[in-house]
Amino acid sequence: MATTLEFPVLLRMIDERASAFRAVVASAPSLAVRVPTCPEWTLRDLVQHLGEVHRRWAATVAAGPADTRPTPAAPEGAPIVPQDREALLAWSAESTEQLLGALRDSGPDRGCWTWWGGSQSPQTCGAVARHQVQEAAVHTYDAQITLGSPEPLPQQAALDGVDEFLSTCCSGPDAWPHEPCVVDYEATEGRSWRLTLTADGTSASPLPTPGETPTEADATMKATAGDLVLALYARIPVTSLKIEGDGRIFDRLLAWDPDA
Repeated sequence: MATTLEFPVLLRMIDERASAFRAVVASAPSLAVRVPTCPEWTLRDLVQHLGEVHRRWAATVAAGPADTRPTPAAPEGAPIVPQDREALLAWSAESTEQLLGALRDSGPDRGCWTWWGGSQSPQTCGAVARHQVQEAAVHTYDAQITLGSPEPLPQQAALDGVDEFLSTCCSGPDAWPHEPCVVDYEATEGRSWRLTLTADGTSASPLPTPGETPTEADATMKATAGDLVLALYARIPVTSLKIEGDGRIFDRLLAWDPDA
């Protein structure tokens, strides 16, 4: 896959997206409103989710290499998540700082448990930071669309996000249960990626591959990198983007659960 962003850049982007997320929450008329892109959650639930994600990954990173995911200890004598908005936002900021602090202390190359052990992404703290940029960016979009004012994902995060999603969430040894195929993702910013799906597993790579002329894809999705990320995370419908070839493949990808 393409070279990822530098570790300090990843940490800065986590901080920036998490701060943007809290700014949206602070401006919301109510935290009880439903999040349209996560309809089972209210905005309060979304804040709790992102904060808990940050705390869990902080504990995971701090623990170093491990066979199972460490569980952070809950504080004694106090509710885990405050209900008051001001206190909730302070808890959210503390959650982000726990994650950033653990990542700074570990550095990018230290190993740690991750759920993507069979993928092309390494089991390192740097890979955790890279994935957490996307977690914060997509949930900031969730919060923004809840208030009716969604903004495009930052271009730098989005371009890395397509690459990160394909290498972390799509690649691996699990057998593709349909006919073997090749799908391409083309960002209007000038970068492209290929996903190859076979009975022997799934692999992702940037396009063009040096020294090779790629064969024609069975299906191609074209959009801004931000919209590609939002489609990959099922925030916007695939049908809202430009699709060439057999678009049913993208529906099968969204429905595919290798663990089922």
